[in-house]
Amino acid sequence: MERYRAWPVSSSTSDSRFSSRPFHKHQHAHRPKKRKQSTVIKPIPPPSSPPARFGDLPFDLLTKVAAALDAPDLRAASMVCRSWRQALQPLREAMVLYVWGKRFKHGRYAGMDIRPDRVRALESFLKAASRGSVAAMVDAGLLYWEMGKREKARELYRKAAELGHPIGQCNLGISYLESDPPEQVEAVKWFYHAAMSGNARAQYNLALCLHKGRGVECNMHEAAKWYKQAAEGGNVRAMYNTSLCYFSGEGFPQNTLYAKRWMKLAADCGHKKAQYEHGLKIFLSGDWVRALVYLELATRAGNTAASHIKNVIFESLPQNSRDQVMSVVNTWKPSQYRCR
Repeated sequence: MERYRAWPVSSSTSDSRFSSRPFHKHQHAHRPKKRKQSTVIKPIPPPSSPPARFGDLPFDLLTKVAAALDAPDLRAASMVCRSWRQALQPLREAMVLYVWGKRFKHGRYAGMDIRPDRVRALESFLKAASRGSVAAMVDAGLLYWEMGKREKARELYRKAAELGHPIGQCNLGISYLESDPPEQVEAVKWFYHAAMSGNARAQYNLALCLHKGRGVECNMHEAAKWYKQAAEGGNVRAMYNTSLCYFSGEGFPQNTLYAKRWMKLAADCGHKKAQYEHGLKIFLSGDWVRALVYLELATRAGNTAASHIKNVIFESLPQNSRDQVMSVVNTWKPSQYRCR
């Protein structure tokens, strides 16, 4: 098949519109200009069906999408368009009810102390949970758990966990560990989900299961890794256990410097065993005043092993050093640096 269509040749050469001579590049000035054709823009036909709106999504999916939004973010998302505002209205109502539940639970309103009312707090949390607030599901579950209604608590924890809430996942795992008999495999599964989301408490509990072989094969290397991640996230117990891993060389290569750092941080965050052990090491190094501070803190926290050594040091120090130590201890507060 020929690539170009052949033009018909006229019998009269005078009427021919085309030159029979070959075209040279120097002859372009004599070439007739082509007439521009007007471009006609055809309208795009409308789609056969309108696109799905945000508000047409299933409410469970909307809840999961907005689960991590706090009040300012939820208000901002509601201002995107009318569809979003209408779809997120139940969650906005849930946020208000959740805030009121917190006020009833803790007895605080507009900076004033009010009488805590756990019954009204639970009512507000349940109303908020029915509108999709996963945070309210967790708080309602906590109140049910404290009341001894563990099945109701677990049901709420499960709803929050299935919607991807890390605290709900962690609490569900703890409820499985504390059930009778313990369901350790289920607990590890939910701890892992929450740990992967960065929840420090779940990371600590997962490390503990790996350390003790609860619901999973014992793996000290993995346990130490999760202990350290939880410690970096601010979990005080994980700080102490991370220190022990470095001291003993279990899970990590032995490193006394790292061990001392984590032990001190755990002590400064209020871990009574860490306060006792850190104080004891300072005492052995010869700094009795600083040692007495940590040992006194451990004693006040209920560590009986620290009491005897503390009394010996206390009797050996002059009165001005004792007064200095008591002044520090009486005004001491746990470090707030990422401690939880």
